[in-house]
Order: sequence, then structure tokens, then C-alpha cells
Amino acid sequence: DRHWTDREFEELRPGHVFSEETPVLLEIGCGVGNFIWPVLKLNPSLKVFACDFSPRAVGFVKANEAYSGDRCHAFVCDITKDRLADTIPPHSVDIVSAIFVFSALPPEKQAAAVSNIAEILKPGGRILFRDYGMYDLAQLRFKSGHKLEDNLYVRQDGTLSYYFSTQRLRELFVQHGGLVELENDYTYKRLVNVKKNIDSERIFVQAKFQAPIDTESIDQAMANTRLADPNGDAMDTEN
Repeated sequence: DRHWTDREFEELRPGHVFSEETPVLLEIGCGVGNFIWPVLKLNPSLKVFACDFSPRAVGFVKANEAYSGDRCHAFVCDITKDRLADTIPPHSVDIVSAIFVFSALPPEKQAAAVSNIAEILKPGGRILFRDYGMYDLAQLRFKSGHKLEDNLYVRQDGTLSYYFSTQRLRELFVQHGGLVELENDYTYKRLVNVKKNIDSERIFVQAKFQAPIDTESIDQAMANTRLADPNGDAMDTEN
């Protein structure tokens, strides 16, 4: 349940940032749609694109009784290699939500995902980001043998879990993505469970990045992202 998102991100509240008659939002990693439905209800004029790596998850979104093709378009996409602009017009999206998504991506492919998103962001459009921060409780609980590299772990089901620093986000979205950093900080949430005798602190990173006002700057940023990733290796976002 992601009803908390409009409390954390005022951009999701009616009329806050959206100036267009029909504002457009893209959710990356939509799952079964827990984020989509509250946002659509809050913003009657909003149009939503929603993508996920899992065809099964996208199927659940489309099967929901609240799904309407007039206001929502869900589709399968691997954001590290499938071009978003093949489904969404370039430079047309006001807001992109990337909430607990990038941590599941291999670090060497994260810059390609940023470049992909930048192509569909409207000039002045924003990315709303939240994910796991370094030294989060979940990171500290991993047992030996699960660590693949610094801040990258593999769960028992084979999925990845990466733990971000604010510097890593700055490298990805600003230095390599050419976006403007509006916010980028750690968020601490206390976790208390009296029955299980748990009293600990969760650590997340929460950030907002904005596309340059002119599309030429965005295109140049994308070209720069194709040349190098934050690990210092040459890359091509189309591969």
C-alpha cells in the first residue's frame, strides 16, 4: 500500500506542480498497481503510464477494475534496455516515480536506466526517487556469502538488492544524467515491534531530480551517459 507517497512527495498532490491540462506520470516498477490507484484517484485529470519487468505484474494492473485505457497504460519494460520512448513520446512526461526500483538493478546498468528515463522527461519534469540507503537494517542482516560487491547483495530468491549513498545518486542522475538535483538526502524511519523485541532504524535515500528546461541539454546529457557509467566503464545504452 503506497498511500504514503503523496505525503512524502507533494508533487503527487492535485495541482501542486502539474500545469498542463492533462499531466502525465510514469511509474517505473509498477508491480500490481498499489501506487497507481491512489494517485489516479487524487488527480482526476492525470494520465499514467506504468511499466514493470514482470508480465504477470502488468497483467494484474490491467485486470484491476479501476484500470481504464483512457487514463492508464501499463506495459512490460526492462528499463535498462527497452527504450521507453518506443511507448511514450519523448519529452512528454511531467513526473516519473522510481520508488524501490533501482536497488534491484545491477549497478553497471543503472546509468542506462537513467538515460532511458531522461529521454521521456518533459523539460522541467521531475524524477521522484526513494530506495534503500547504505547501512539500512536489511543490508546489515545479510549473512556472509550474499555480498557480491560493495553495497550489492543477492537475496535467496536470486534478486539483487543495492544500497545507495547520496553520492551514488548524484553521480547517476546529475553527473551522468545531466539532471538538476532538487533534493537528495537520507530518511530515517524507526521500526518498533514489541512482540518480536525489535527496535531499530531503517535508512532510505529520498531524492528529486529535474530535467533541464531545454531539450537540447537533455539530449546532450543522454549522449554523455552513453559514453561512461558511474563505475568508469564505457557503455552504450542501446545494448
